[in-house]
Amino acid sequence: MTNSNLLRSSFFLLMLGFSSHFVVAQKGEIESQTYEIVKEKSIEFAPANRVFDKVQPIQGETGKKKVAYEIIDPQINISSPKLTPAVGASSDENSRKDEPDVLNNYVKLGGGNYGRFLGEAFVGGRPSEDLAFTTQLKHLSAANGPVDGKNSANAGTNFKVGGKYIRSKYKVEAGIDYDRKNYYFYGYKPQPEGVEVDRDTIRQTINQFGANLSFENTDASVLVDYSVKTSLSTLRDRYSASELDWGTKLTASVPISETFFALLEADAFVSQRVDQFTYNRNLFRVKPTFKYVTDVFSVSAGVNAVNETDNQLDINKTKAFPAVNLDVSPFTGLHIFAGWNGDIVRNTLKSMLSENQWLGPNVLIVNTEKSAEYSAGVKGETSSGLNYEGKVAYTAYRNFYNFNNSLVDTSRFSIIYDNGKTKVLTISAQAGYNYNDLFKTSLKVNFFDYAVDNVEDAWHRPDLTLNWFNALSISKKLFVTADFYMLRGIKAKNFQTGVVTKLPVIADLNVKIDYLLTRNFSAFVALNNVLGKQYQRYQYYPQQGLNFIGGLSFSF
Repeated sequence: MTNSNLLRSSFFLLMLGFSSHFVVAQKGEIESQTYEIVKEKSIEFAPANRVFDKVQPIQGETGKKKVAYEIIDPQINISSPKLTPAVGASSDENSRKDEPDVLNNYVKLGGGNYGRFLGEAFVGGRPSEDLAFTTQLKHLSAANGPVDGKNSANAGTNFKVGGKYIRSKYKVEAGIDYDRKNYYFYGYKPQPEGVEVDRDTIRQTINQFGANLSFENTDASVLVDYSVKTSLSTLRDRYSASELDWGTKLTASVPISETFFALLEADAFVSQRVDQFTYNRNLFRVKPTFKYVTDVFSVSAGVNAVNETDNQLDINKTKAFPAVNLDVSPFTGLHIFAGWNGDIVRNTLKSMLSENQWLGPNVLIVNTEKSAEYSAGVKGETSSGLNYEGKVAYTAYRNFYNFNNSLVDTSRFSIIYDNGKTKVLTISAQAGYNYNDLFKTSLKVNFFDYAVDNVEDAWHRPDLTLNWFNALSISKKLFVTADFYMLRGIKAKNFQTGVVTKLPVIADLNVKIDYLLTRNFSAFVALNNVLGKQYQRYQYYPQQGLNFIGGLSFSF
């Protein structure tokens, strides 16, 4: 793309970010299904009564307990959860922050085997009823790893600052964050005795910086409801690869009558990725829909129009997809739903590295076209604290991607795309139960069936995943969380030898215990990979066996 074209694209994005004629679209970026047992402290404001609330299919009856449920729809990213979660805050923090004279700020220090070190600090404040801020700094590292000691060490540092300003008619949020990861490509072939690998040749460092700003009206008396969010992120690694990504998202809702609404969603992304070549990649999306709502059902229909460009890959195309959804509630607490949708799913260097950090240099990155997805299911909740959902989805993709060890260097990974039509059948089920905040449990199971077209197989994608999370408050001082993960059906190929390997089933159990010693001090211990299996999520990269970290936390 020429400089003039890039300037025109940037100017268009700037105008989009401050215009009320466009709106934010659905999540365009493929999101990882990583499940971290990390409960961050935050300062909560009472939810505003927004116009968007009017388009919900069922209004809860006043006075009845609302039991929240959340089902994450399976995306094309069928990656593993975070199998060795970082040590998070105490599981009781969200409940304790509502108590009188609560201590929300803390400093945490800990250590464990593999030379682990944890340092974390959180400071939040509320200078006034309208203003709140949070600041968090965290460092977690391991001096040694599962292969050749320090050659598989890792370290991560994250810094976040955020703030909210809420008035009766609008809400403003802003934040910045910095993330640095340092690790090593330890998936190399075993070396002869006495031969050492030069650590400098296998080291990777990724620096990411992000900033975001959002504005949202919270005045229910305003006819047009809207919100806008703009964010800028940068990424740079140790091998001169970089990415700049600027996105603006907006949403708007206009009631035509008490039961009929006009909705508009749109977003725009301008990005530049520099590697062996310079890729100027843009994506613009507009999604107008109409929604009809009654006490028994809601139906929405519209079109999702997407334009994407890439100067280096000579891509400039616009496509339209259906956006049709139906929700029927025969009685309170039960929903039967169905949908027919399509989209262009953004793939970026940042999103790919979040799935697989072992990527080699100059990997090919293109967007994935979700040509059509047909889905149906049922979800519900009861006043006793039980919620559930079952869903079946059949999706057709183009440029469906997977990861596999590179032909040139098997310790690095390439991204392989199916440029034909890939069909994926997904069957998912989830259930959760809360008992007076004393016990919480949730179980989710996903089954995947892949029918690839122009590639050999869906490498490194599991055909079955299971996530089971539990939190138990034994007393006012003792809290226990446990999570279990299982992945099955992962296959990999060594393109140098032609050998196809079916990786063993991954089963991972993690337990964390927090004990409140005094009002200010608490002790914690986290046991990760309790089963002690050095499983491989990605071929040639065994994970740490049983590992632990323990320490003290001071609250103030």
